[in-house]
Amino acid sequence: MSLTDRLPPVRGKYLENAPLADMTWLRVGGPAEVLFLPADEADLANFLAETPDDIPVHILGAGSNTLVRDGGVPGVVIRVTAPFGKVEAIGGNRLKAGAAALDKKVAQAAAKAGIAGLEFFTGVPGAIGGAIRMNAGCYGTETCDVLVEAVALDRMGRRLIIQPEELGYAYRHSEAPDDWIFVEATFEGKADDPAAIEARMAQITARREQTQPIREKTSGSTFKNPDPPGTPDQRKAWKLIDQTGWRGKKIGGACFSRQHANFLINDGTASAADLEAVAEGARADIKAATGIDLHWEVRRIGVETSS
Repeated sequence: MSLTDRLPPVRGKYLENAPLADMTWLRVGGPAEVLFLPADEADLANFLAETPDDIPVHILGAGSNTLVRDGGVPGVVIRVTAPFGKVEAIGGNRLKAGAAALDKKVAQAAAKAGIAGLEFFTGVPGAIGGAIRMNAGCYGTETCDVLVEAVALDRMGRRLIIQPEELGYAYRHSEAPDDWIFVEATFEGKADDPAAIEARMAQITARREQTQPIREKTSGSTFKNPDPPGTPDQRKAWKLIDQTGWRGKKIGGACFSRQHANFLINDGTASAADLEAVAEGARADIKAATGIDLHWEVRRIGVETSS
């Protein structure tokens, strides 16, 4: 019996042995045993409610912050797409966005509606679902600063309305259970002139282009900084990588960027194993030299292959 034979009927699509590499920004990794593309929230809820508990279920959004290992991903990978990507202003300086809405699109919609405070999203790679889960942010603002409420489905398909204080937010971290799949969120900012908001977004975009390898096959920051923003004498991951000689050091087709040492780069020939080897090599050297244990910001899923 194949895995799809054990899955419930859906209105969306099941794809067996589905390639995932091109769905991630790092462009590596093996296939999903089954890829599920839900038609809408109700379809996803029914799938979760009716799928046997012993079948692993993973969520993949924009793939900006995910490393899929070379052995592929057993079970079902859920990809939320266009039906989950709507963004709309709802009054009161609030904006509602689906989990698949790109962070940048949310910032643009807020600017158009004259809602300030969400400009930082233009500098955050990925989509809103991931931003909620990891409390994504940049340049002094985080998702928790503008989140009013989030909507998630649990592994039983139940719809949950969640307040920010329930998520246990910290720097690049939430206490959201692993089995929650975020489907929607409401954000709130302050009224401002759209032109002024767009000018600030342009400044963020220019700053990113100057300091980050945004046109490479990368995934954004590999490791969390050891200290949150605002910490006196804050220790930063890129400096530790640089100090231990890992900027630009290659294993296979992988290295840390010479432009920003906390960004993993796939030169087009890397495997997932190459990328992990570079990152883990740097982690080990930093631990040995400083005692600091860096923690991954990039999410890794799937099965490692033997070398």
